[in-house]
Amino acid sequence: MAEFDLEDLKEIYNNPEIIDYLVAKDIIKKDKFIDQYKYEEELYSLQKELSEIQQQLISSGQKVLLIFEGRDAAGKGGSIERITQYLNPKKARVVSLAKPREDEAQQWYFQRYIAHLPQEGELVFFDRSYYNRAVVEPVFEFCTAKQYKSFIKQVVDLENIWHTEGMIVIKLFLSISKKEQEERLESRKQEVLKQWKVGSLDQQAQEKWPVYSKYIKAMLGKTASKNNPWIEIITDDKKIARLAILKVIINRLSEKDQHKIPEIVKMHS
Repeated sequence: MAEFDLEDLKEIYNNPEIIDYLVAKDIIKKDKFIDQYKYEEELYSLQKELSEIQQQLISSGQKVLLIFEGRDAAGKGGSIERITQYLNPKKARVVSLAKPREDEAQQWYFQRYIAHLPQEGELVFFDRSYYNRAVVEPVFEFCTAKQYKSFIKQVVDLENIWHTEGMIVIKLFLSISKKEQEERLESRKQEVLKQWKVGSLDQQAQEKWPVYSKYIKAMLGKTASKNNPWIEIITDDKKIARLAILKVIINRLSEKDQHKIPEIVKMHS
């Protein structure tokens, strides 16, 4: 289907004659067009709502840390892109740290992440985080069993300290089915504009699926707390998932259940 922005979609949606013409010319499929319009309309409404909440957070000086974890190709980057699209960039940052340098590897494990925590009135999005040590590192034996156990022991206490100090921590884990992951990884290989997303570890995501599952289950069970629960979201349908993520964030930041959360969302606390 041809791509349209929200204004184009709205104009076409409100004019049945244009819809019929575009369908006749095989430019759009009517059902897909209507679904796309409704998605874009709801997405924009939620983005606008989050933008308004951000202004309140800036005024109050509230610090917010949003952690995005998930399996490879689960949609972390794309979700963050939609969420931050209309936020004030002066008070919203995305942090995606590369492999630690040699000197960083000698530091306390959390040290390089703490340097990126939010300042007053700021939202910080971790596109992967210190939770690498809970899943990716043990899966590929990048850390020792002792380091893994030390992390599991420390992380809940550390996040509870942040909570006590007034920081809001929202931890999101994006789940994906094995079949959907396989299809997305293959799509990345085939599409030139997405090939940069394919990393050496991605190649083994399918092969090591059971090992990943073991450590993911342990992480969701051992590092969730009442103050800082994990929110797991199934992302096989990207559009539904993105809307769900926005609703979860808005509900948490507004401290109201303004939006009904779909069944693809599961709380671990």
